[in-house]
Amino acid sequence: MKDQTLTDVLIDGKTYTIAGFESDEYMQKVAGYINRKINELKKNDEYKHLDLDIRNTLLAINITDDYFKEIAHAEDIKGDRELKDKLVLDLKHEIIAREEQITEKEKEVSELNKKLINAEKKIVELETTLRQKK
Repeated sequence: MKDQTLTDVLIDGKTYTIAGFESDEYMQKVAGYINRKINELKKNDEYKHLDLDIRNTLLAINITDDYFKEIAHAEDIKGDRELKDKLVLDLKHEIIAREEQITEKEKEVSELNKKLINAEKKIVELETTLRQKK
């Protein structure tokens, strides 16, 4: 199991020491994401005048909204992948069926070729017999 990592991060101008089992780079990435969300909210003048609890709640709502949108997006991708997998499987079955048809047709062609050769032999025999009778 990984050791817990302590990382100093800067969030909204304040330094926090956070602990986790992820890498320092990952925790910095998380802090960067939170900073971007805070900066998005700060662009709205009304946000700056709200109580800290309300600002934190709005931040949590925005982050949760992003989270649920990403889950929905991941589900869409999963559904697309499952559909593509099904199509690939259907195509593989179609290929196998076509290969079986080709094999069957090749057998038919081979049998017809044998019949043709036999018919040509018979024609030669009949022509020879006819010439001998003349």
